[in-house]
Amino acid sequence: MFVIITYDVGEKRVGKVCKKLREYLDWTQNSVFEGEITKGKLKKCLSEVKKITTEEDSIYLYTIENPNHMTKQVIGKDRSFDQLFF
Repeated sequence: MFVIITYDVGEKRVGKVCKKLREYLDWTQNSVFEGEITKGKLKKCLSEVKKITTEEDSIYLYTIENPNHMTKQVIGKDRSFDQLFF
């Protein structure tokens, strides 16, 4: 399945959440990750993220069961964070 995860977490936890999500998904923008993932890996990923976050933090998960019915349009510059560092 294809997922999009966005988050709004406290300053002290931003780096840890970002690092954890990068293990499973592609970092597309600040606080936004997306990519193909199995249900099992998603469950593991979310479990690990929940250990880092608190009640004050927000994690938003969007799932697309059939990515054939999804389109992505980028208006402006497509910012791939991996390209910024390589």
